Amino acid sequence: MQQCLGRSIKDLIEIVSSLKRQGIGFRSLTQSDIDTTTANGALVFHVFAALAEYERARLQERTRAGLEAARARGRRGGRPLAMSDEDARKARAMLSDVEITKAEVAKHFGVSRPTLNAALARLSPSDT
Repeated sequence: MQQCLGRSIKDLIEIVSSLKRQGIGFRSLTQSDIDTTTANGALVFHVFAALAEYERARLQERTRAGLEAARARGRRGGRPLAMSDEDARKARAMLSDVEITKAEVAKHFGVSRPTLNAALARLSPSDT
């Protein structure tokens, strides 16, 4: 079973640096090249850490570019809306009757009250 020492490269480097200040070396059991008690091992550790950080930054760049390209094509992310604007307008009309409660309207549309409130908030005041 493999264990991870740090949650991120920055975290791992901080842990290894803290160990070094205490006179403790780091030696990977699965990667024999990584042994911070030797100059070569410390170099390999820092090179691997730098490469991992570089790959993480590249992944973030690719993700941002992909999201921007999707937006340019008219796609938007996130969960689909539970109520359309048309349903929200119908709900607003139903709520104009003082005898009908928000809980009843929400039940009619099969949504929660907070979802109903969010849908009503999305409508502009002139939407009828």
